[in-house]
This record gives sequence, C-alpha cells and structure tokens, in this order.
Amino acid sequence: MDSRGNPTIEVEVTLEDGSIGRAAVPSGASTGRHEAVELRDGDDNRYSGKGVISAIANIQEKIAPAIIGMPATSQHEIDHKLIELDGTPNKSNLGANAILGTSLATAHAAANSLSLPLYMYLSPDSPSLLPVPMFNILNGGKHAEDSADFQEFMVLPVGVNSFRE
Repeated sequence: MDSRGNPTIEVEVTLEDGSIGRAAVPSGASTGRHEAVELRDGDDNRYSGKGVISAIANIQEKIAPAIIGMPATSQHEIDHKLIELDGTPNKSNLGANAILGTSLATAHAAANSLSLPLYMYLSPDSPSLLPVPMFNILNGGKHAEDSADFQEFMVLPVGVNSFRE
C-alpha cells in the first residue's frame, strides 16, 4: 500500500548467484497527460478500482519470460526490452508501474551482485555528489485540501558546499 492506502507493486528479482533486488512503485497523487500510464484494474469492488492484479500478471506472464536469461548488468538492454515489449509511447500496455518496478528491482539485484551501492552501480564513472535537499513549503493540486493553482512550492539551498550548510 502507498501512503494514501492504495495498492502498489513491489517487484523482487533474484539472480542466479542468489542476489536479490526489490523495488516498490507507489503512485503519485496527480498525473499529467504526458506521464506514463500506471496500470490499475478498474474493478470498483477491489480497492475502488485501484487494484494492481493486472500489472502483477503482466510482470509474471509477459515481462519475466522476456527478460529471464538476460544479463542483469545490462540495464540499458533490459530497459529497452521492457519498452519494446510494451510497445506504446506511454507504457499503457504493460503499465509503467510494472515496467519501472521490474527495471529498478533488476538494477538493485545487479548492484547487490557486484557488492556496490545502487548509485555507484548506475553511475560508476561519476563523482559522488551530495543530494540537494528540497523542502516543500506549500502544497497545491490533489495533495491539498483546498486546491491551489499550483502543484507545490519548494525551496532549495543554492551555492552551499556541504549538506550541513
């Protein structure tokens, strides 16, 4: 379940060497018309139509058979295969939740297999940089009780040299 009590997908990938990767894919509260499609069941008798059985079935019946046997360390090829398998510009066939969950779980499994943190596995030649914290000041859109004309108002520290600053 996500933070709003809606079902979500958690994908687990196990490699031949026993390494495991998991990824959960909660949904956002608001979706734009250009975003990838999250596959929901639409059965009003189950979680008000927000069930994810069809996305899970896509992982088990379509995605897994297509990628089993591919090298987990070939992330680009795996992601390309997932997009090709879906065949739509907005991921509406298999569901963005199924595709993203599988991709991210595979990346975690590959990183674990190599005993690397995920960030180093995904970008081994890049210098390590501290993340920039983003502070949400005001919420609008579907997150807010009284909807404002904006999604959110955030502040970010700029020009600092350390996380402490």
